[in-house]
Amino acid sequence: MARTKLFSPLTLGSLELQNRIVVAPMCQYSAVDGEMNDWHLMHLGNLALSGAAVVTIEATAVSPEGRISYGDVGLYSDDAQRAMDRVLSGIRRWSETPIAIQLGHAGRKASSEVPWKGGEQIAEDQEGGWQTVAPSPVPLRAQYALPRELDRSDLLGIRAAFGDSAKRAAALGLDAIQIHGAHGYLLHQFLSPLSNHRSDAYGGSLENRMRFPLEVFETVREAFPANRPVTMRISATDWAAGGWDVEQSIAFSKALEARGCSAIHVSTGGLVDHQQIAIGPSYQVPFARAIKSEIDIPVVAVGLITEFEQAEAILSTGDADLIALARAILYDPRWPWHAAAHFGEKIRAPGQYLRSQPRQYRDLFEPVA
Repeated sequence: MARTKLFSPLTLGSLELQNRIVVAPMCQYSAVDGEMNDWHLMHLGNLALSGAAVVTIEATAVSPEGRISYGDVGLYSDDAQRAMDRVLSGIRRWSETPIAIQLGHAGRKASSEVPWKGGEQIAEDQEGGWQTVAPSPVPLRAQYALPRELDRSDLLGIRAAFGDSAKRAAALGLDAIQIHGAHGYLLHQFLSPLSNHRSDAYGGSLENRMRFPLEVFETVREAFPANRPVTMRISATDWAAGGWDVEQSIAFSKALEARGCSAIHVSTGGLVDHQQIAIGPSYQVPFARAIKSEIDIPVVAVGLITEFEQAEAILSTGDADLIALARAILYDPRWPWHAAAHFGEKIRAPGQYLRSQPRQYRDLFEPVA
């Protein structure tokens, strides 16, 4: 029996989690033509030995124009699927850690340079750039080119692309799908009145702004095996006046729950440049708490969760059901090991690493079968 909430198990559909630690999706901007390579094998393989309950593959585009940058991973072609299969096969040879994938479309935030080269949008007529699309012709920044407004046929195509990628994820044996509805990307752009100025059935009222993201969820849910979880990541607030907020997030989360969503991953921001984020340790947890109080499915908290006692407090006080680590686990890829040692818990580790446990933590490891 676990002594802590952090190391207690949780079941989502067919997915049995050994603890409550999730590796969040983190873009690596290192693919070529949407195809994974050895960097992804090293990066994800390392995280799959971390002791976390599940590792989530970075934001994976459902179409080439849906990539954030030319370096983004995609799952929209046979070649991309084969490249991902090679990476997954390499990881699974040595790790039993479940692997999920985040599927998304960048919308008006697409066609961007990689972060370490500035991250600015690349013009359509420049190498590495393409025409962006969005719910409305409203650019992310004033100096950027106008995105093309999506028409009904475009929406049908994007919805179908999500379904196709979900089928490919199923064929690859991925354990869960997270749909990216946060951080200012396409589905978030539909949700927020700051980016969605449409006057048709997909804009205006909250019901209309939720329509396309919910249609995408339904398409993915139908395309992915019923016993495997499909979750949604949302930004609970735009941190900007007149934008998306926690009350609307609660309504959206309830609608997702009614459609069979397995969990809600609560982040914030990313839609507009003038956001005013009150940043600090656990700064997004109050939003997770507010949403959790209104729904019955699990809620994942994320954002500057770095300390062991901090993570345990979030869970033990009922603010969330799982915690997601991103930058913290890049910095310390054995964070779950160290948390288990801190709390006197046990954690699974490969046989090759069993002799690494310090003398004062002789009972830390349980060997992987």
